[in-house]
Amino acid sequence: MNRLKIIWNDKSFLRRTFAITIPIVLQNLLNNLVNLVDTLMIGQLGETSIAAVGLANKLFFVFALLMFGVGSGSSVLSAQYYGKRELMNIKRVLRLSLLIGVGGSLLFAIPGFFAPEFVMRIFTPLDNTISEGAKYLVIIVFTYPLTAVTMSYTSILRSMNFVKLPVIITSVSILVNVFFNYGLIYGHMGFPKMGVAGAALATLIARIVECGLLLALVYSHKAGDGKLGDFVHLKYDRIKEKGRSFINKAFLNKYFNTAAPVIANEFIWGLGVTMYSLVYGRMGNAATSAITITNTVEQVSLVFFFGICHAAAVLLGNELGSDKLDKAEEHARNYIAMMFVLSLIGAAIVLLIRNPVASIFDVSDEVIKYVRLCITVFAIYMPFRMLNTLFIVAILRSGGDTKATLILDSTSVWLIGIPMAVLGGLILKYPIHIVYAMILIEEIYKLIFGYLRYKKKIWLRNIVS
Repeated sequence: MNRLKIIWNDKSFLRRTFAITIPIVLQNLLNNLVNLVDTLMIGQLGETSIAAVGLANKLFFVFALLMFGVGSGSSVLSAQYYGKRELMNIKRVLRLSLLIGVGGSLLFAIPGFFAPEFVMRIFTPLDNTISEGAKYLVIIVFTYPLTAVTMSYTSILRSMNFVKLPVIITSVSILVNVFFNYGLIYGHMGFPKMGVAGAALATLIARIVECGLLLALVYSHKAGDGKLGDFVHLKYDRIKEKGRSFINKAFLNKYFNTAAPVIANEFIWGLGVTMYSLVYGRMGNAATSAITITNTVEQVSLVFFFGICHAAAVLLGNELGSDKLDKAEEHARNYIAMMFVLSLIGAAIVLLIRNPVASIFDVSDEVIKYVRLCITVFAIYMPFRMLNTLFIVAILRSGGDTKATLILDSTSVWLIGIPMAVLGGLILKYPIHIVYAMILIEEIYKLIFGYLRYKKKIWLRNIVS
């Protein structure tokens, strides 16, 4: 209670936290609401279509985690560089993010375009689901490079406390997505009826608008003494600064020592989570549909907490980069207390609304029953998950302790989560909510060792000095 009083009395801390949190929450909420609308619209086509799109998007899920790793690793450095006001190094970070992100997107897009059935067969043996998913996948892969550009810019802008522009852009892209979803999925307003392929095309159109609008606003928006684009522009290939090229060996070493473990962390963790989908896909369309719907509900439920984590990562990184180590340690304690209390409240709310939320989906009674039970499991583990996200994504990474987070995330998924999924789903053949509960035991493991790592204070350092 004493810590909560300290937080309440620190108006500057609260003001800075929510100035970053609220725009990020709005952007993520809008993104996840459109995913919810997509699921509702596709749900009108039947359980096979929901399962097919859910499994097809697992390829994007792994790619998005790679991009989250690139963005998170880059923002660790850019947040500290912004604390020191070293803008040239922020430009270097952005360029590397774009090179890795766009290059990585092609590695995922090429097999998804040329061999969509093969990719779908990895996730499910059901021919109807494979056929539907391939129709979706062959179009949606064109969004991957656009997403790489958008996520690279957004992560850098957030680390510099520019958080309002992405909200405006996301709002426009969501309206575009919903409009074309309505027209292309069902054939309304003179559009052809394309089903799941229409959902993919609508998303592609929205991503084109989103990326184009982001670049246009970044390079025209005024920020301080000049345009925001002046902070992040890439108009030159070779710039000499103190006799060094724009991207030099010393900078590359610093970038990859910090960012590579984060990129590896998200990618290895994402592959592990994808293994869960391999199990779900072999438990039948009812189980796959239930977990797809549950994951969509989860994403909407957690946007506020993820916003706090992103705000914590930015503010702690800025403070560490400007050598305010005592203040960073104090604020980390604030975030832990805040997250614990708010996640308990959030879990209680989710439990209260799980039945009406499940009933809005037009699926069979069996799927609705599974959705309700899976949401219950999610709510029980919610405080564990949110504290883990705070420790890993915000506190430890903000000080460059990225190798520890790599070990924590990787071991939890591969040594606990996946064996539990295989045991429960394929060997013991438990229902989906029991398998889901078994998998989430990994969160308890992560919380114990994440807290122990936090207490060692290895993260409490300036990595850009």
